[in-house]
Amino acid sequence: MKNGVYSEFKVFAGNGNRPLAEEIAKLMGGQLGIADVKKFSDGEVAVNIQESVRGKDCYIVQSTADPVNDNLMELLIMVDAMKRASAGRINAVIPYYGYGRQDRTAKARDPITARLVADLIQVAGVDRVITMDLHASQIQGFFTIPVDHLAGGPILQRYIASKKLEDLVIVSPDHGSVTRARNFAQPLNVPIAIIDKRRPRPNVSEIMNIIGEIDGKNCILVDDMVDTAGTICNAANALKERGAKSVIACSTHAVLSGPAIDRIKESAIDEMIFLNTIQIPEEKMLDKFTLLSVAPLFAEAMRRVFDNQPLSSIFE
Repeated sequence: MKNGVYSEFKVFAGNGNRPLAEEIAKLMGGQLGIADVKKFSDGEVAVNIQESVRGKDCYIVQSTADPVNDNLMELLIMVDAMKRASAGRINAVIPYYGYGRQDRTAKARDPITARLVADLIQVAGVDRVITMDLHASQIQGFFTIPVDHLAGGPILQRYIASKKLEDLVIVSPDHGSVTRARNFAQPLNVPIAIIDKRRPRPNVSEIMNIIGEIDGKNCILVDDMVDTAGTICNAANALKERGAKSVIACSTHAVLSGPAIDRIKESAIDEMIFLNTIQIPEEKMLDKFTLLSVAPLFAEAMRRVFDNQPLSSIFE
């Protein structure tokens, strides 16, 4: 460390989203650090960092998506290995922050897993977190270390703008996404609509009403993640039934669990746009999927952190 600035950085990756990590490392002008991240025969995670990290500014790129627990443990154990190897600073780059949906006590005896994971990350020895589109922005407050919360919306907005569609309406699939839809619509200067939905039980949604004008419009559904795809597919089908010209769905995180792929395939969604915060297995790829890369944004954020430069401009 010299004059408060680290002289060298290293980018490492677990198995959570290695292709994205390789793309980020390449954009930062290097290659991934050499680390062996495997399992013992009983399923325990085994990590061996195979190059020196002493005094280096280290970045571990790891999305905590399926298998969530394995990927989280890989991250924590890699952090521990680097801490014991005298890394100068350890930055956890978490494009998708798993366990983020349980961010409050919604009913009696609920856990707050978003806070629990934040505690685990800090206790392991992370000095900084760089992430994208947390399920709830207040999760940043669960950390006592710096958190850089990147926004995937502008990447999606630029892609939608490049399509030059007329009669656009940005649609929130539920009340919880209204702010996200409004922020998405503002730079495009288009109106929004809201789907009034109730959820009788987890991962099950029912359309109640649509607030706003969508007849004859090109509708853009916006959400932070698609898990079982019930909400987004029900919303798309309802929009088409009520006269929408086309339905394009945008989401940052492609969780895609359970019946998601079949639901999207059979739904009224014309195009499903994801960012590559989560690696989508080849067998889950559909023709209607469009993937946009977050690597340039993460690489720029990491470069600015390393150079001690402000990140405010990349949030604009």
